[in-house]
Amino acid sequence: MQLLNRWLTSIALSLLIWAGLTVSETFTGVSYTRVEAAPLSSSLIAYLPPGNAITDGRALLRYSLPIDNKDIRTLQADLEGLSQWLRSKRWGPIKRDVNKVSRFLGRRQQAILADVPEALQPEATVYLEAMRADLEPMLEAADNRDRDTIVAKRADLLAKVTAIEEMMVTDFPFEVPEEYSTLPQLKGRATIQFETTKGDLLAVVDGYSAPVTAGNFVDLVQRGFYDSMPFIRAEDNYVLQTGDPDGPEEGFIDPKTRKYRAVPLEILVKGEEAPIYGSTLEELGMYLEDPVLPFSAFGTLGMARPESDPNGGSSQFFFFLFEPELTPAGLNLLDGRYSVFGYVVEG
Repeated sequence: MQLLNRWLTSIALSLLIWAGLTVSETFTGVSYTRVEAAPLSSSLIAYLPPGNAITDGRALLRYSLPIDNKDIRTLQADLEGLSQWLRSKRWGPIKRDVNKVSRFLGRRQQAILADVPEALQPEATVYLEAMRADLEPMLEAADNRDRDTIVAKRADLLAKVTAIEEMMVTDFPFEVPEEYSTLPQLKGRATIQFETTKGDLLAVVDGYSAPVTAGNFVDLVQRGFYDSMPFIRAEDNYVLQTGDPDGPEEGFIDPKTRKYRAVPLEILVKGEEAPIYGSTLEELGMYLEDPVLPFSAFGTLGMARPESDPNGGSSQFFFFLFEPELTPAGLNLLDGRYSVFGYVVEG
């Protein structure tokens, strides 16, 4: 197995936070000879807003939460939208939108709290009041043209929005098909720390949108499967891939059954209540549909698989090295063809 010295050479993973993992006892499947991402050339529902593609992994994770509170979504969108003014250093629109957020919080706080379980409402109230207190320093920073302070305050505000939105999720939003019930499932989210020879990364894997794919990954992390495993493929501005074990096998062989664990293609489409399994969106004629977890952020976690078999993934996965000009958001060849199960959020 070739080590890629020009990039990261080995990886060790540790599970920091996890919830709702169901481990199966038996697995079925067959082995394959080639597992990888495609060549570059070739009811509660999650919500993604219209307009420009979202390229921030944290924002994508917020929008993918299965909640139905329009007020918290409006608050989130207004805060996310500050990024466009920060990039161009337009202080007037920043002050306008910060004042808009302040007025909105004053009017709609109770509407936001309405979808938070009663036991958690005091904690959510503390977050909302802290957010209102943080807005005045943002206005002062805008007057002083202090971009760094605004960026930091915006990140803190969005972290509080995330915490409140997570409180609103009280039940898992759908049932995984019975045929996949023996596979590990993550019914929630997990935070994974990657330790590599070139630095550490932090990622969030999303079981709300891809419970089987995320559950399989978390199970392998817990087993230590990826520890000290080298990266086997590195393509600038495209993918960085690992997960191929030593020996002839191309994926995970369960030690109890001695069989290849095959994981189905799993894609939650915007507006749908449950993921589509086993078929690409292209095969279903759903060319214009948008996945809730798209390949639009640097550090997107995707499940590798044999190109000819949507249900042949196992242990190999890749980091998508998003490059707007080469793999534009919403217009690349990966969306709808490969499962996304999380995003790198730090590192």
